[in-house]
Amino acid sequence: MKKEEKDQLIESMVEKLKEANIFYLTDISDLNVETSGRLRRLCFKRNVQLQMVKNTLLKKAMERSGKEFEPFYSILNGSTSIMFSDVANDPALLIQEFRKKSPKPILKGAWVEETAYLGDDQLNTLASIKSKDELIADLIALLQSPAKNVISALQSGGAKLSGIVKTLSEKPE
Repeated sequence: MKKEEKDQLIESMVEKLKEANIFYLTDISDLNVETSGRLRRLCFKRNVQLQMVKNTLLKKAMERSGKEFEPFYSILNGSTSIMFSDVANDPALLIQEFRKKSPKPILKGAWVEETAYLGDDQLNTLASIKSKDELIADLIALLQSPAKNVISALQSGGAKLSGIVKTLSEKPE
């Protein structure tokens, strides 16, 4: 690969890293063609972009991005692929699902909203992170709960009150 091609690749990776709030670094080496094809199709279905990268080029892109990616420098060895996603837990859930049939991908590290997670032992933690939509749904449910209780109390109280008024009005004087 020529120097110009490498620089072009690094610059495109710098742009992706600047824009991305979420990416996972994984090891998918030793997967045969059929298994890696299955992984790529699953990534496509889940809207996760999977890309093989050279460690030296990725490290240069990380250094140029202006973000604090230093914790990842020590894990940039061996085969590395990067998964970009818009939802924090999608790649983790994808990896967990795929591992039911295959021993890989192995999680090397993840960058989620300016927080670095290193090591495969962080996979369960990452999978349990709620997405933005899930957090909004939880918040709406919490906000609706008191209003529903007040409305329910007013409706049931209204029936009792009208029953009392009716009974009193029918009572002979």
